[in-house]
Order: sequence, then C-alpha cells, then structure tokens
Amino acid sequence: ISVEDMDFHYGAKQALHGINLQIPARKVTAFIGPSGCGKSTLLRAAAGLEPLSSGRILLDGRDLAGVPTHRRGLALMFQDGQLFGHMSVARNVGYALRVRHAGRAVTAGRVSELLELVGLGGYEDRAPATLSGGERQRVALARALAVSPRVLLLDGPLSALDADLRARLAADLRRILRDAGVTALLVTHDHEEAFAVADRLAVMRDGRVVQEGPIADVWARPADPDTARFLGYARVLTGDAAALVLRAAGAAPDPSAAVALRRSALRVEPGGTLAGTVRTAQAAPDQVRLTVDVDGLGVMDAVAARDAAPAVGERVALGVDASRTARVGAGEI
Repeated sequence: ISVEDMDFHYGAKQALHGINLQIPARKVTAFIGPSGCGKSTLLRAAAGLEPLSSGRILLDGRDLAGVPTHRRGLALMFQDGQLFGHMSVARNVGYALRVRHAGRAVTAGRVSELLELVGLGGYEDRAPATLSGGERQRVALARALAVSPRVLLLDGPLSALDADLRARLAADLRRILRDAGVTALLVTHDHEEAFAVADRLAVMRDGRVVQEGPIADVWARPADPDTARFLGYARVLTGDAAALVLRAAGAAPDPSAAVALRRSALRVEPGGTLAGTVRTAQAAPDQVRLTVDVDGLGVMDAVAARDAAPAVGERVALGVDASRTARVGAGEI
C-alpha cells in the first residue's frame, strides 16, 4: 500500500495532514498514538469509508479513488467484532463467501480451515452469545479472513477485552496473521499491544505520522521526547543529566543529546558510576523497585535484585542498562 500526500477534513477541521507511507506486503503495521490523533480516520479512509480531501491511496500501484469498499480487496474488523447474533459461528465466518455465491463444500471447507487457524475448531454450531469476548473476536477475525483479503484492517481488535485477555490474545493474533500471510494495518492506542502483534510502527500525533519504521528501529531511536514517552519510556533527560547517563552507559557524552530511560534503566550495581540515596523500595515478583535521589540527576526510578535489596536511606552505586535507554532522535547508545 502507498499513501501519498493524504489530507482529510471533517468540515473545517483538518484531521489528517500530508500522510505519506509505504506499507510493505505480508507485514503487520501498527498505527499508534493518543485518542483523536487520526488513526481510525486513516484506516477508514483506506477502506473507502471516508473520502479523501486530497492525496491518493494505491494498492499494488492502483489508485483506489472511486473504488467502492467491497471492491478494494480489503477487510475491516472493528473492536466489538460485530457478529450476527442470530447466526451460528460457522454461518458468521462463511457469510462473505455465501454473498459471493461460493459453493457449500467450498464454504464449509474454508470455514473449517479458518476456525482451526484461530483455535476454534469444533465451534461451528455454537451461537455467538455462548462465547467469551476473546472467542467472539477470534470468530470475527476468521470472518474477516474468509475471502482472503489482500489487506486486513484491524481497528482496535483487542481494546474491548480486559488487560489479561488482551495480552494473551495479542500473541495469538500475531501467529494467526503470520500463518495467514496477510498484509495488515492495526490501529491501537496501546504500545504493548503494537509491540506484541506488529512488525512495524507508525506513530501518529495531531493528524500526522511523526515516525514510521520497523519496531526495533522506532524503539531504539524515538523521533522526539513525546514519542519516547508514548512508547513507554519513563523519563527523557537533556543537557548535563543526559551527558551523565551517557557516560555511565559507556557512551561518549553529546551536549545536544536527549536520552530516554525506561523505569528499569538504572540498576543497583557494585562498581556503578552513579550514586544516590534510596528514598523508597517496593518488592516485585522478580526484583525490588526503588526511587533513588541520584547525585546530579535528582529522584529517579531504579531496580535491585531481590537478594541484594538496599534499605531506605542507604547509599547505593548504580549502573545504566543501555538496552533500556535510547538517544532521542539519534542513534543507539
């Protein structure tokens, strides 16, 4: 998919500004960003549900302008699944095939294949009302895949589920999309869900794509402090504080660098080059979470091993885990 200079207006309000993207085939690209940033609008425009104000969307070089939704070769799955309550699971999954007048044997075979793919083999005769939320989303995904769409559009497919179920299904969704070999666009506000499911990230803010690329690249090189914080980094340091962390991580200080840190970037470590006084300590299953008044940095998050946890008020040496830091808008530390 190619998106060229896409603009979109809701009346006098501009919702999308000059979007340019190249979305590779057979990859999952996640569009992430805060509510109202334009993620779902972009997805609906790709599906043909919203007319562009300007720009183009091309699929394999073909301009989709004027092509109706049902002829674009796309399938759209919403967050609530929107299953037909009066139909069985099998009839829900096979609905689009029947509309296209596929034969009974072809439809039954495809339905069986897809239910196995999403882990619901044997559920053909179940009613949607008897399924859990996660099972209903699996049925909705099987239905979206039934006609082998060239592109699958997923608008918050897990957002209606509770956190534990969402985390479990994210891994399954990634496997299903890989096994199906489909190109997919995923919209989510949850960066953890995006990391679990997608190959690539497109970070959006105020109707613009501020950064796009493979997940590892975006994670290692956030484009700006707001992007770093949205991706889950807890702090962004600049100036002398950033230089201090760079030296502690074994990197050359850069007066212009901004450095993003995860909460676990600082670790109690004998011989660490940073030092500070423990202010709070809280035990977690695999470590102890601390706040430490670090010399030259102020109060920072840190972690310690459970068998070597310091007491509140104790002076500690701290090291920096470079894998949990990033230079903002630059290269890896």
